[in-house]
Amino acid sequence: MSAAQAMILAAGRGERMRPLTDTCPKPLLQVRGKPLIVWHIEALAASGVKQIVINTAWLEEQIPAALGDGSRWGVELLYSMEGRDHGGALETAGGIAKALPLLAESFWIVSADIYAPGFVFDAKAKARFDESGRLAHLWLVPNPPFHTKGDFGIGADGLGLADSAGPDGNTWTYANFALMRRELCAHIPYGQRAALGPLLFERMRDRRISVEPWRGEWHNLGTPQQLESLSPTSRT
Repeated sequence: MSAAQAMILAAGRGERMRPLTDTCPKPLLQVRGKPLIVWHIEALAASGVKQIVINTAWLEEQIPAALGDGSRWGVELLYSMEGRDHGGALETAGGIAKALPLLAESFWIVSADIYAPGFVFDAKAKARFDESGRLAHLWLVPNPPFHTKGDFGIGADGLGLADSAGPDGNTWTYANFALMRRELCAHIPYGQRAALGPLLFERMRDRRISVEPWRGEWHNLGTPQQLESLSPTSRT
């Protein structure tokens, strides 16, 4: 397909964000005047992405009710409803596997609870990824205080290192922005819960995942205090 696709991961319960998420799904919490998920929809639309799949589970009926079909942003929104179909969230890799019938050969992935207003879903990066044959390309950020050990190293060749720091002596944290090929999750049975982390480690060891750093503004919003620090007196 010539038009890029994306999947926004929006199925999580958001336990640490309680009590805000007792009545509102985390992706609909507002940051600086708009719901978290809308920041991603707008950025994807601005980059030319025309179709976005959103997976849902917790309070999932609220998400399509709030976002509709995407026409207000010039995109088509499709929903992969894990709560309705499977009784709850399938974790990241399981959620991607369930949504594969709606997705193209390669696509953008972003978590709904990440706030990074300067990130661009660059069409040239997508074209390079498609030509590379890699299974995924991940953006990594400097390790935040809550994850000081990091996730991966960055090799001198731009490949991810699953078990060691890079030549710079550093490990980095997965930013929850990626390009992905459907092959990465295609082996997971439909409707089965599965985490993404073990797949990324395994495929990095196979030298099939590339990475690059992202040094712009980036927040993984996990608690009401973090939300308040960005958007005082945030309301849903």
